[in-house]
Amino acid sequence: MSATSVIGLQWGDEAKGKIVDLLTEEHDMVVRYQGGNNAGHTVVADGETYKLSLIPSGILHENVISVIATGVVIHPQALLKEIDGIVARRGAVEGRLLISDRAHVIFPWHMLEEAALESNRRDEAIGTTMRGIGTCYRDKAGRTHAIRVGDMYRTETFRSRIGEIVEFKNIVLKAINPDVEPLDADAIFEEYSEYARRLKPLVTDTTAYLHHALDEGKRLLFEGAQGSLLDLDHGTYPFVTSSNSSGCGVHSGSGVSERVIGRMLGVAKAYTTRVGGGPFPTELDDEIGQHIRDTGNEYGTVTGRPRRCGWFDAVATRYGARLSGVDGIVIALLDVLSDLDELKICEAYEIDGERITDFPSHVDSLAKVKPIYRTLPGWKTDITGVRKKEDLPAAAKSYVDTLAEVIGSPVHIVSVGPDRLQTIFYNE
Repeated sequence: MSATSVIGLQWGDEAKGKIVDLLTEEHDMVVRYQGGNNAGHTVVADGETYKLSLIPSGILHENVISVIATGVVIHPQALLKEIDGIVARRGAVEGRLLISDRAHVIFPWHMLEEAALESNRRDEAIGTTMRGIGTCYRDKAGRTHAIRVGDMYRTETFRSRIGEIVEFKNIVLKAINPDVEPLDADAIFEEYSEYARRLKPLVTDTTAYLHHALDEGKRLLFEGAQGSLLDLDHGTYPFVTSSNSSGCGVHSGSGVSERVIGRMLGVAKAYTTRVGGGPFPTELDDEIGQHIRDTGNEYGTVTGRPRRCGWFDAVATRYGARLSGVDGIVIALLDVLSDLDELKICEAYEIDGERITDFPSHVDSLAKVKPIYRTLPGWKTDITGVRKKEDLPAAAKSYVDTLAEVIGSPVHIVSVGPDRLQTIFYNE
């Protein structure tokens, strides 16, 4: 098959990084196609832990090309810091990492605007990472104040564009916050010109590159960021990210047709987590929720924020699976549930006395639902050393099989720990 895509089916943080890393050796390229440095992947390789935000997980494999494609928004300073970290531990990335010249660039005004807008929402705050992702995507859609990676190499035009944009942004920022220090266009130009100089060997037309790679029979692995329920168009709006984080974003973010994708894998935790605001029907604000948080180390890779934790929501996950058209499921972090006496799976919602199995389209409706649970026994034993399906406790197999039933897709892989080896190929 020409391509595989790995998509998160929940509200992000589903441990996609490990699965991408695991599958990378079957592919020639790993492509990140949306999001920015608001996304974090934690990968354990060769006994070392790597926290990646912009660079695809494929960078840990020497013979694989990692591509940051058109749909990503890039903060150059953050990217260079990440590159420097990889170089220090794994060697040079030149020849192994490519950056799209069409990708949009995050500037200081984007972070200042996002902080002001989030503060203005008060109790209705979305819970952004304050890294300027949303405001950069907004300028991308608006076009007038957007700058792409390739623009940074047209020196005089780049200088002029920054001057025009800073003049406008200073007026806006001053109106929002009278105490804000005005932006210095010359300083920003000099700073970003240096970023551009350092990144130049990696910048190319990645869309053409990927098309040629497919013509040559290369195998592509698409790595999604965040999760399907955070999709700008199909998620729990407005508590979403600013890009298409479901499988719907693969084509627009990479320039590669979804027709070349032969395998679409959806990743879901064995429970549910969420970061930031928005309804969460199965949230556990009690000792069980705290146990899951501590056992699963449910703290943000990028921000360190504690994640909200709850029982597995099959209604939400099934919706995420349908959005992306997945043909197989990965259940991650099953080991986190090993100490619990009993487990619950939300198989339907009740709203105004009616049982529903479709995910509500409006957050007000989602906030009103009551989860309808199916209760299963726990297995009460450590499974982190299990490598074969037949060696799992009967209760653990029953739990996984029930997840497959309520989601409506077969489980292909089960993860029982962060290391590559802690993986069970369940139905393969």
